Amino acid sequence: MALSTEYFLFEFGASSFVYLFLYHILHYKLCLCAQHSYLDVGLTYLAQGQIGEALQQFHNAVEEDPKNYIAYYRRATAYLALGKGKAALDDLEVVMRIKPGFTAARNQKAGILLKLGDFKECLNEYLELQELSPSDGSIGQTIEQVRSYLSMYTEAQELIYHDNDFGSGLPLLDRLIDAAPWNTQLREMRSNSFLAIGEHQKALLDLKQLTKLINDNTNGFLKLSKLYFQLGDDEQSLAEIRECLKLDPDHKECFKHYKFVKKLNKITSSMHDHYENQRYNECVERVDVALQIIPENQAFLEKLTSKKCRCLSKDKQASKAIEVCSTYLDKFGENWEVYEDRAEAHLQEADYESAISDLESAIKLNDHAQHLKEALEQARKSLKQSQKRDYYKILGVKRTASKQEINKAYRKLAQEWHPDKYDGPNKEQAQKKFMDVASAKEVLTNPEMRQKFDNGEDPLDPEQQRGGHPFQHGGFPFDFQGGNFHFKFKF
Repeated sequence: MALSTEYFLFEFGASSFVYLFLYHILHYKLCLCAQHSYLDVGLTYLAQGQIGEALQQFHNAVEEDPKNYIAYYRRATAYLALGKGKAALDDLEVVMRIKPGFTAARNQKAGILLKLGDFKECLNEYLELQELSPSDGSIGQTIEQVRSYLSMYTEAQELIYHDNDFGSGLPLLDRLIDAAPWNTQLREMRSNSFLAIGEHQKALLDLKQLTKLINDNTNGFLKLSKLYFQLGDDEQSLAEIRECLKLDPDHKECFKHYKFVKKLNKITSSMHDHYENQRYNECVERVDVALQIIPENQAFLEKLTSKKCRCLSKDKQASKAIEVCSTYLDKFGENWEVYEDRAEAHLQEADYESAISDLESAIKLNDHAQHLKEALEQARKSLKQSQKRDYYKILGVKRTASKQEINKAYRKLAQEWHPDKYDGPNKEQAQKKFMDVASAKEVLTNPEMRQKFDNGEDPLDPEQQRGGHPFQHGGFPFDFQGGNFHFKFKF
């Protein structure tokens, strides 16, 4: 209920009315002081880079006086600092309604419209700004630049949508996006163009930006996840599809893709774990499971075939490793790591020439890898060594043979070439064969001597051992008793 002045004079007297008048004056001045305080404090925060705190102060100033155009203008500046262009535009519209001649606000609005890629509205704002500030020559230059963007945009659309000329359209889109980095349509055009010409990594960059520029962009995260999957990156694909489900847990397509990628990721994670813990056979098994569930995805097929090649080689399944590594090289092209893995398998098969060839191919692709050069030198030593005396060949075992396999081969050959048991015509040849078999057994059952031999050094070669006796490391593994060759085996 409104109370009259007469009521106050009657009820409280003249002095009370004076006090009431002074109260209203004081309250008005306090409001002005508070408002100026909000703006001043906000500017201080803004200068210190504390944008959130500055924005709150400007909110307070606007609430205190909704007709203060400076408060809106300052808040628009804070919004811009946070990258919230559309919110800044709303405040600048209010500023220009309250203060139509405030050119700074119109200039800022035109700049935001340019970043948003609204070239027509941007041009209109600059034309009005030119009328308000006819002496400012820079505005005319900006107007011509915006007109060129409009022309460029029309040309880019024609090249990409009508002519499918992505090569000519992409440079135009690059220039337009540099001028209008907040425009989502331009980024979608460019990402689709990159995908059309197979530039997937560049398309990813634009798709990532689109998930930031568009609120609740579930389809953007889905597209991003599928592209990562197409590129063979199940980890990142899983991360992006989870972002989609955070926005919409009931999104059917995102959930379907999530289930599939999660299943594959569980298998590949297990595969990597087995490899890191040197369980190479289990690694191969996981690769085979993954290969069974993925569609015809070339990136994953390449990745998994490479991993299978390596795990087989590390597991010393030489013949299978050579087959899988060769399949990779035939289907996917040269890869220095695959050449290295196949070379290791060739060495296990004592095929030194093939190992040398693969290592030379690997070095051509990666000439900075010192370990490849060392492996090549070692393979050449092994080839040279094999042309003299190869203890593995003497016993007929692979270079990966276990001690048990070596002893078994030795027993068989020792029985065959034992001088007392040999009944063939050439006793001298039998004696030599028997001594070679014994030497091979001595070297290959002694870890230190075997390592030397694997490194290209014959521990029983007098020349390589500085003139030492070939059996200086312990002699024959049997007792030699006189001219009738009585042997006592020490198995």
